Amino acid sequence: MYDLKNKVALITGSARGLGKAIAERYAALGADIVINYSRDKASADEVVSNIQAMGVQVLAVKADVSKVAELERLFAEAIAAFGKIDIVVANAGIEMVEMPVVDFTEEQFDRLFSINTKGSYFTMQQAAKHVSDHGRIIYIASSTTSFPVTGMAIYGGSKSTPRYLVDVLAKEIGHRGVTVNSIIPFAVDKSGIFAEADSYPELRKQLLDSCPMGRLAEVEDVANLAEFFAGDLSSFVSGQHLLVNGGATN
Repeated sequence: MYDLKNKVALITGSARGLGKAIAERYAALGADIVINYSRDKASADEVVSNIQAMGVQVLAVKADVSKVAELERLFAEAIAAFGKIDIVVANAGIEMVEMPVVDFTEEQFDRLFSINTKGSYFTMQQAAKHVSDHGRIIYIASSTTSFPVTGMAIYGGSKSTPRYLVDVLAKEIGHRGVTVNSIIPFAVDKSGIFAEADSYPELRKQLLDSCPMGRLAEVEDVANLAEFFAGDLSSFVSGQHLLVNGGATN
């Protein structure tokens, strides 16, 4: 396990799911944590309580990542509280599945791209401005960006564009020793659209059939990779996109 003592990690969308798992993993490794949420204060308070029990400091900030002014405030409050930011995880996002191309609406398009694309772009922009030298920037993408899936045109498209930014940003700030990478998870059990065991049964079966390991990803699988990218062993790994998908091919 890595030692993240004296590090400060900011994770967007960290009241639930993958963001929560990553925040709690970093806290368990000794990092002070900035939790971000947009609406669910009760869940954010639960994560804060869990992290406080680990003996590190934690700050929860309500901010909508689709609004640049709120992102700027999020980073400003984090720096005011801790004096620096060493690790930024651009995780906040929403999903939409089983939506054929001929059926999606302009409103649905705008909503997903405002959060998943614009939100991730400006989160990483703020990270580039404020992360400490030799810091870490991590983008949480989706395996739909590597393997197109029917019904996920908007979702996969909205998650694809920030992958390009990862490549560019790794080149632009690499001279500071900052690494920029993306984690590309397979569908995650007990998280997102699969938070309920009986949700989307046909899609679940399709995904399970495509995975040689015969299961969906778990939040800890993604947290494991987030731990790697945050630590010293990945100090010369940048501009990379690592699948966490058990060998699945779609």
